[in-house]
Amino acid sequence: MNKLKFLKSTSVLLFILFSISATFAAEKNITYMQILQKPNDLELNIKYAQQQGKIGNFKQTISTLERLNMVYPDNIEIKMYLLSVLVQADSPDKALTVIEEIKNNEDVTEEDLLTVEEIEKELEDRARPKLWSLSAGLNWGLSQSNNVNNVSKTRLQMDENVLSGFNTPMHDRTYSAGFDLSAIRKIGEDSAFSLSASVSDSRQVIETSDDVEGYSLTTSYDTSIGNQGISIFGMFSKSDYIDDADSFSSMAGLSGFFPSGDRSTYSYSYTLSDSKANHNTSDTTANDSNSIGHSFTIGHDYAFNEIMSLSSGTGYSISENKLGANDYETYDINFRVNLNLPYAYVSIGEALSFNDYFEFDPSNNSSLVRSDVANTFDIIVLKPLGDFLPFIDPNGLIDLSFSYDRSVSEANIINYDYEAESFAFGISRSFNLRR
Repeated sequence: MNKLKFLKSTSVLLFILFSISATFAAEKNITYMQILQKPNDLELNIKYAQQQGKIGNFKQTISTLERLNMVYPDNIEIKMYLLSVLVQADSPDKALTVIEEIKNNEDVTEEDLLTVEEIEKELEDRARPKLWSLSAGLNWGLSQSNNVNNVSKTRLQMDENVLSGFNTPMHDRTYSAGFDLSAIRKIGEDSAFSLSASVSDSRQVIETSDDVEGYSLTTSYDTSIGNQGISIFGMFSKSDYIDDADSFSSMAGLSGFFPSGDRSTYSYSYTLSDSKANHNTSDTTANDSNSIGHSFTIGHDYAFNEIMSLSSGTGYSISENKLGANDYETYDINFRVNLNLPYAYVSIGEALSFNDYFEFDPSNNSSLVRSDVANTFDIIVLKPLGDFLPFIDPNGLIDLSFSYDRSVSEANIINYDYEAESFAFGISRSFNLRR
């Protein structure tokens, strides 16, 4: 079917939408509280749906009409109104479901039937899977830290067995921006291959020696075997520091998950990493930390209901470095509460990490082998911009993030006794790219 026919069919639906809306145009605005008090009031709810659609809040419009469609399953006008909004909001799967309901409705007219059949054919053509699906993302962030360099609580440090001042800056602001491009190809019914490339830039206001540009390439193969979801992945990245040695990292691993009952999911992973750094005039000891790493994790997720879930996990990792004094192993445990609230997604986490080194480090203290424990608490809040400004982001594709984290490290060497906290704000936008 050509585009002219589709536009003609769509215009019929828009006319239906406009006709229903115009019936209630002279009435005053309806509040969400009124809807909660009278959820089955057809006239009131249609007026509310019309108001939300007018300001571009298709999500709320669709939600209201879907509820009315369940309350009045034989009302063909509601179904046609819902279909018109779904076409505008580019929701082909839901639109095809409503079309099937309309076709099976005894009260459907020949004209309505012809309209929905034409739209059905066009939507099926548009929904036909492509060989590759492409997407892109943009993000920007700002963070404010009160101890960006993990300066010790006493502002003192051991330097080759001599106690000296720890005088690097503590308070700093960091700006970051990034872009990513992803391609996914479905293989059979249960498998997919994905490829993702990203570039990022991070700039600090005071200590510009940590300014860095990052590049990464990630690939993965995801499949399912029985009730197991399995992912085999690989990643290569480069950190190009403006005033310091460049670093390179490659990693590969396996991760998986499986459900247990209706509420629980268990997960596991293994990762092998190889990290290297340049040896240059700006940092003559950078490659002393070249390392091979192994890490193992086990996790559990439990959903209490649609709003609240709990995540917990434990892990072990070991890093074997070029310079033996940098060899260490880490044991960690973490807990997180996730709240999918009507007004925002909130996640609250707590983690403990125990780090044990294997050899003395003469660069700070040659009489103690470093051992420390770090406690980190964080809160993350996610919110679509469209919930605040629906006329800018009617489909909720722009995400806002707010976060706070606090870390406390206690160690047997004074250098690593510190407290740090930071606040961050981020904004991101995802795009579905069509060929």
